[in-house]
Amino acid sequence: MVAAASVVVAVGTATGMLTAFGDDGGGGGKDEARPQATRPARLQSLPLVPSPSPSPSVTPSVSAPPSPSAPAKKASPEPSPEKTAEREVRATQAATRLYRHPQSQILSWVRAHPDDPRQDVIRSRIADHPAAVWFADYTPSTITSRVRAVTSGGAAEGRVPVLVPYAIPDRDCGGHSQGGAPGLDAYDDWIGLFAAGLGSGEVVVILEPDSVAQADCLAAGERADRFASLARAGRVLKEANPNARVYYDAGHSGWHAPAKQAGWLKEAGAASPASSDGIFSNVSNFHSTADEIAYDRAVLDALGGPASLGAVIDTSRNGNGAPADGEWCDPAGRKVGRTPTLSTGMGRIDAYLWVKLPGESDGCKGKPGTFTPSYAYDLAR
Repeated sequence: MVAAASVVVAVGTATGMLTAFGDDGGGGGKDEARPQATRPARLQSLPLVPSPSPSPSVTPSVSAPPSPSAPAKKASPEPSPEKTAEREVRATQAATRLYRHPQSQILSWVRAHPDDPRQDVIRSRIADHPAAVWFADYTPSTITSRVRAVTSGGAAEGRVPVLVPYAIPDRDCGGHSQGGAPGLDAYDDWIGLFAAGLGSGEVVVILEPDSVAQADCLAAGERADRFASLARAGRVLKEANPNARVYYDAGHSGWHAPAKQAGWLKEAGAASPASSDGIFSNVSNFHSTADEIAYDRAVLDALGGPASLGAVIDTSRNGNGAPADGEWCDPAGRKVGRTPTLSTGMGRIDAYLWVKLPGESDGCKGKPGTFTPSYAYDLAR
């Protein structure tokens, strides 16, 4: 692909991130964690949680270095107090604690290796923080119960889960993370089943990473059909749970110009409060929070729509910003970024989230999508 946004991994995982596993996430404290089992584990009192993709042919997507022609980023002016009042009231009223799902590769490794000298750093600086739960396999028969397992778990603790549906047809433009639903009609039905598990509590939905920013690979008619489906998806999610906050794919600050990205986002329904609460950026990438704030505000300005629209930023691995050489695959010298929160104190920035779980490899320091202790330790220390 020409300029992929993120290292979105779908090998043997629900795209990495948080999910349930049948193994211990690694053996003997070695640097390469074992791929997780293809059969989902059960929570003690909950239905099935996100399962790995059953397709052995699915491999991780890789992102090319940011386009050298990417435009310079300018910060948009702060919105007026009148425009931000609604957002600030909502942020104050909203639960500020994000949900940490109790089963993931990293938690499995931490529990299995209490004597590993890296364990304390990895646990305290990564595993103890909440992160997103991805749903990357097209399994209509179980998707509702698996989503419900996460949302009910969050509701029981009074916390806000972050969910990532990742099953759009022609996902990754047929690249390494190819897969998803067999067609848009099937996808529309799958999203309906996904929405049925959302419950009634507050939940954040990161709707289909790369689905908008990577749409260059589609013909004009195919792109229009995808965007129409995404707009329907947002409406279905918010109709099923009015407390769901749905965010659309804005790529990242090193990719498309804000005006181009905003034009596509508008077609995909991101400017309508009936389907959208705003945009997300930097998923699985490394761009600095400051760059993403400026970029997201520029996209929102170009997008239009109500002042209530905001942005969320993946800060899971951007503590040192993007590498100068554009390396995307487990680049050296990266660090975890800002702690996940729903209260950023920044105008039009709704949350910093860990959408990609730090320590799950892009494919260079470990098998793609698997937890790699040495990589996690380097990010955390």
